[in-house]
Amino acid sequence: MSEFEPPYILAIDQGTTSSRAIVFDSAGAIVAVSQAEFPQHYPQDGWVEHDPEDIWKTTLETARKAFLTAEKSGEVVAVGVTNQRETTIVWDRETGAPVYNAIVWQDRRTGEVCERLREEGAEPHIAARTGLILDPYFSATKAAWILDTVDDARARAEAGELAFGTVDSFLIWRLTGGKTHATDATNACRTSLYNIHENQWDDALLEKFRVPRDILPDVRDCADDYGMTDPELFGRALPICGVAGDQQAAAFGQACFAPGDIKSTYGTGCFVLINTGDKPLASQNKLLSTIAYRLDGETTYSLEGSIFIAGAAVQWLRDELQIIKDAAETAALAESIETNNGVYLVPAFTGLGAPHWAPDARALITGLTRGAGRAEIARAALESVVYQTADLMTAIARDGADAKTLRVDGGMVANDWLMQFLADILGLPVERPKILETTALGAAYLAGLKAGIFQDTEEIAERWRLDARFQPAMAPEQRARNLAGWADALRRTLV
Repeated sequence: MSEFEPPYILAIDQGTTSSRAIVFDSAGAIVAVSQAEFPQHYPQDGWVEHDPEDIWKTTLETARKAFLTAEKSGEVVAVGVTNQRETTIVWDRETGAPVYNAIVWQDRRTGEVCERLREEGAEPHIAARTGLILDPYFSATKAAWILDTVDDARARAEAGELAFGTVDSFLIWRLTGGKTHATDATNACRTSLYNIHENQWDDALLEKFRVPRDILPDVRDCADDYGMTDPELFGRALPICGVAGDQQAAAFGQACFAPGDIKSTYGTGCFVLINTGDKPLASQNKLLSTIAYRLDGETTYSLEGSIFIAGAAVQWLRDELQIIKDAAETAALAESIETNNGVYLVPAFTGLGAPHWAPDARALITGLTRGAGRAEIARAALESVVYQTADLMTAIARDGADAKTLRVDGGMVANDWLMQFLADILGLPVERPKILETTALGAAYLAGLKAGIFQDTEEIAERWRLDARFQPAMAPEQRARNLAGWADALRRTLV
């Protein structure tokens, strides 16, 4: 007798540095997991690319492994997909072959294009329709760059020979054998081409960014019919019926269904989303107004703050500086010293995201003395994640969105020291759930809604379970000193 509750749902979680597949049972428990990293490519300063074939290969490999493991004890009946957002792929409709590498969300190559559009006065018009600022982060300028750079790509796109999509669209295309070219509302709204008020591709934006309508995917609800997988992939056809961008999927997995519910995900980057209800809230503090999810044609919105570098700072310690061998070492190093000894890291390796939006900023370490060493630098890397979160929370409060408790997820939140420091600096309780894989869980929940495994969001909310709650304990004077040091380091970076 299996310890898990049938039926099972396969969640594909395609991230920035790895592809992961997790099978969940109907109670939200993890049945099987498989993960594979893939290479990052940095052709020039500020450029970040992935080989789409690496994305597909690792996605299929991990999905098959998790599927086969799970099928030993039960039946997988549905597939959900969640993905790194904004990363842009253009491929041949006939062969399915990409015409260029995937341009990753972190990529800054179109900064000059964005600046030119800003000088032309386009940003208020774009923001009013999309809820987004004008920045290389989003997909539109990436897609136009590919069409303008690859030989004959623009002509072929206008002739209907090419397809554009974020990673979810590319995977759905491959999973269905080219039968479905679709995305969901949460991914569409991150392209700068989608009108979040009218819930459709916007002709004025397509013209502004020079992206042909014929290459765009169909936009569907987050719990919807995305076609059946090719039977050869898993031995039988499986329905794909849940799709959401990674941060919205994490918020869904964290049961952030009511206005004011807020979560922060700590992966490669850090992303804070707060539910704002059935109407978008226009930010006055450089946050993004975005779609949280769309179910049965009804849209729920959120405010989002995006930090480009979180866990990636720890990877930098490991891979470039080589002062740690494993990310887990950072907690012990941070705890080995009572304070940061005045050392701050501003991890602007690919610019700064919200609420600063400084694409040309570069990383900086301040406060180094002869006595500073591994512990100070490791602690500064961890602290930088918290200080960036504090900047976002301040902006959220100024926009009038009120948060009482922060729910956290992602790989970094297993670090108790970091979570306590987060609670201390924010002055808010921090709640960590029992299941940290909330991004994949959100995709599974969405697929389960469409498949009839779950009846509604209330049933999903009842499944959320607390693992640990971290209460603020730092003296206000110490918090103020820490934040003042961060503000000084930030000022030096933004000069």
